[in-house]
Amino acid sequence: MLGARRLLGALRLCSSVSCPRPHASVRLRVRDALGVQDASGERVTVQGWVRSVRSQKEVLFLHVNDGSSLESLQIVADSSFDSRELTFGSSVQVQGQLVKSLSKRQNVELKAEKIEVIGSCEAKAFPIKYKERHPLEYLRQYPHLRCRTNTLGSILRVRSEATAAIHSYFKDNGFVHIHTPVITSNDCEGAGELFQVEPSSKMKVPEENFFDVPAFLTVSGQLHLEVMSGAFAQVFTFGPTFRAENSQSRRHLAEFYMVEAEIAFIDSLQDLMQVMEELFKATTEMVLANCPEDVALCHRFIAPGQKTGTHAEKQLPNWGEDLHTEHEKYLVRHCGGTPVFVINYPAALKPFYMRDNEDGPQPTVAAVDLLVPGVGELFGGSLREERYHILEQRLARSGLTEVYQWYLDLRQFGSVPHGGFGMGFERYLQCILGVDNIKDVIPFPRFTHSCLL
Repeated sequence: MLGARRLLGALRLCSSVSCPRPHASVRLRVRDALGVQDASGERVTVQGWVRSVRSQKEVLFLHVNDGSSLESLQIVADSSFDSRELTFGSSVQVQGQLVKSLSKRQNVELKAEKIEVIGSCEAKAFPIKYKERHPLEYLRQYPHLRCRTNTLGSILRVRSEATAAIHSYFKDNGFVHIHTPVITSNDCEGAGELFQVEPSSKMKVPEENFFDVPAFLTVSGQLHLEVMSGAFAQVFTFGPTFRAENSQSRRHLAEFYMVEAEIAFIDSLQDLMQVMEELFKATTEMVLANCPEDVALCHRFIAPGQKTGTHAEKQLPNWGEDLHTEHEKYLVRHCGGTPVFVINYPAALKPFYMRDNEDGPQPTVAAVDLLVPGVGELFGGSLREERYHILEQRLARSGLTEVYQWYLDLRQFGSVPHGGFGMGFERYLQCILGVDNIKDVIPFPRFTHSCLL
């Protein structure tokens, strides 16, 4: 603690000896400039990218955006500032006076005194065109440029806000954040769709492995959270997970983000469902409060074109058969288009760690899925089997006792009833924004035959 205090003191000393230059303009983000209520001619500097250029005989109008908001700041300048380098997509630094705008479309505008082009943009070669609303499919061809569009800008700002909201919810409710490993030796889901981790061929030593056991990119942090729930009553993780599923469908990614939580001392699915519901509501309320324009843009230009397949939705499966996406969407629509909890699945469909309900000849486990409109399954969770003898028998039947001996140990040393869930973060964004393809809600999508950048 003393070392940290000394470091903070040193930083304060460095800050105090640096004197501001006289008459220097204040550097503002576009969002902050637009939020100024009393524009009294304060000199400011704004940096960003040109979204539009309109040159008249005596006046030059620019709109500049730096990604901090959907709305751009209008720059008004003398026509003498016009140049060939000042084009759509070019980066600029503008100094001038922030004044009240005569236009009803914005509260303030920047009266330019100096415009500097930092980086020019060849408009004809630039694949993103001015005033053209490119389809999301087109933009996927340019993962290095698509973030410069209004649509992807809005999606990514919402993604950032939702990330902060999720962390805020867990912090406010007493959860401890755990960094679960990306490299692991277990297959939590048991589906076998794993990316194996090995050194490159140049680093390999004959007959020697880097790890003593096969290692994989994680498919879930759940089992590591269960370890931590033996010391902390409420834990969560939020990080990348990986599935080597050979699919290019609109639902699949090879790398995506999962929000996972584990809660000790609960023995009811209802308690687990309450946390899932609260997390969904709290996150969405914060997004709607802080990104209303971005959400509105997505609903206006993306959600109206959303299509849902109906070819396989005539009936639900028979007992013992798993629910497919079409069945999940049917259930949501049948229940009025609102989120639906589905509980107590057939034991044969679920992994070894879910708690046995001990309910007769067709056994079920205490599992729960939350189904939402347009997406299907958003959350998946369960109570965990905390009873040593039942878990031991289940692992023995599956031939997993040796591999999961450490998991049995958790039940032998201070075990408690507990449960947890996972939420697909990209699916959550699809749900609230109405985005049809999961590849459009992540900055750099990875999927079969595609790992650009």
